Parts: sequence; structure tokens; C-alpha cells
Amino acid sequence: MHKSVLLDECISYLNLTEEKKIVDCTLGYAGHSSRILKEIKRGFLFAFDQDKEAISSSKNILSKIGNNFEIIKSNFVYLKKELNNRKIDKVDGFLFDLGVSSPQLDEDYRGFSFHKDAILDMRMDTDKELSAKKVVNEYSIEELTNIFYKYGEEKYAKSIAKGIINYRENKEIETTLELVEIIKNSVPEKYKRDKHPARKVFQAIRIEVNDELKVFEIALYDALEMLNVNGRICVITFHSLEDKICKRIFSEKTKIKNELKRMPVIPEEFIPKYKLIANTAPTKKELLENTRARSSRVRVIEKIKQ
Repeated sequence: MHKSVLLDECISYLNLTEEKKIVDCTLGYAGHSSRILKEIKRGFLFAFDQDKEAISSSKNILSKIGNNFEIIKSNFVYLKKELNNRKIDKVDGFLFDLGVSSPQLDEDYRGFSFHKDAILDMRMDTDKELSAKKVVNEYSIEELTNIFYKYGEEKYAKSIAKGIINYRENKEIETTLELVEIIKNSVPEKYKRDKHPARKVFQAIRIEVNDELKVFEIALYDALEMLNVNGRICVITFHSLEDKICKRIFSEKTKIKNELKRMPVIPEEFIPKYKLIANTAPTKKELLENTRARSSRVRVIEKIKQ
């Protein structure tokens, strides 16, 4: 059963009223979107997703609440283009939930989980060409080391990459559990006892396959530009790389120059257009009820002037 992370917090932070125009950049299985739609009875919801199954399921859920929504089958990197195509240039709120949804992890054949055997895939959009199988079988040792270290912050990146290269000299790597075994054989025993040794590598491959970090950065800048005054953006992150990007961009947009901070009154033209609203982690209660919330946090920014 998929349970949305930081749901109550996000609904509260978005300051929803009946007439607002909201964009859920990561529809998934409509956990956040269904709550948003209930609040914006005279407004409109645009929701982005690439996953055909998630779209089909969410359409059924949302249709039971209202018809003032549109699901856009697209990567959210194209949010500005897709909304402009619909004559929308300003909205009142954006939500980004950057986690993989539970159903994607639960469906063995999607290849996202290191606990279940499946063909290596990990594509959010199954129409795309690059898959996890292609990454592990065709990337060089340098490329593999780089993505494991950069996207997974994996300290045994080189050793794991070497293990993959050695294995595939004899046989193509086809399944998730095949890859898990290679990873286990490439790290020290103690490392295996502390945490599942495949977690960071699978995260790194997923980010590479879906180009998640670059896509998020582009989309976040576009969302900031399209925000109405008093509008807010909520971003739920699940690992430090996403969170660093969000923190950097939000800081850049809300920063007051050091020399101005000493002034008794800062002139209006030097006050940033945006202000930080929140940087929140899940409650202990949510962590007990939803293991998916582990390591998540939500950052919120508001546009305060044109």
C-alpha cells in the first residue's frame, strides 16, 4: 500500500484555497494530488507523470473527486513548455515528491528494488531507451565508478565497478538479484552487516537512468519563475544530493547581500522576491507508520513580490 510522505505538512504549507491553480510535478499514485483536489474545488490541478500505470490508476482516483484536473504524461523537466501550451504562465503552487513510489518498488518487473528479482530496468518512463541493464552492461569502469560515487555517495564505488566489469566479461548482467550478488562480493563483510550494500548503487543507477538531478534543477528554476505572488513550492527530498540542489537554489533566491544586512532598513528593491517558509523532517509518529519517510524532508519557499 502506497502511503504519501509528509502529506499533512505539504497540504498545510501549500496554503490551499478553493480557487487555486496547483501543479503536482510528481503525481505517482495520487496521494498528494487527491488531497489537493479536494481543497481546490473551483481551482485546477495539473499533474505530471511518465508512468503509464500510475497515470491510469490516478485518473480513476481523481475522477471520483472532481473533473477540474489534467494529467500530463511528461517528465516534469518540460513543465514550463507543457503549461505554456495550455496557455498557463502563472500558478499558485508546485509540489515535487522526489521519491520512487511504493507500487514501482513493489512491482517486481520494474527492476527498482534490490530485494526482488527482476530484469534490470529502473525506467520511470518505459518508452525511454536507457535502462539499468544498459548502464551496468555497457558503461566503462570509469563511468560506473563515477556514477556510484557521485549519485550514490558509495565509498566502495571503484571496487563494485570492477566487480561488474569482471562479471560481465563472461556473462551479461540481466537481473536485479544478479547485480546484488556482484555488489555483495565486491565489498567487505562488515559493510554488508551495517546496511544493505546494494542500496546506494541502485539509487545511483536509478538517478543515472532517469537523469533525475539535472531534470530536477531545471524544473525547480522554471517553477520559481512561474509562481504567482504568495504562491509556494514544496519539495520533498529523500537523499542528500537532491536536498543540496534544493537548498542551494532556495538559498540563492532568498539571500540578502551581507553589506545590506547591517542596514537598519533594507530598501524594498533589495529585498529578495522569495522567502523561506520551512525545512521540516517527518515526525517520529510518521517514521513509525511509514518506513518510506526515512531520510525525507520538505523544503518550502514562497514568492513575496513580483
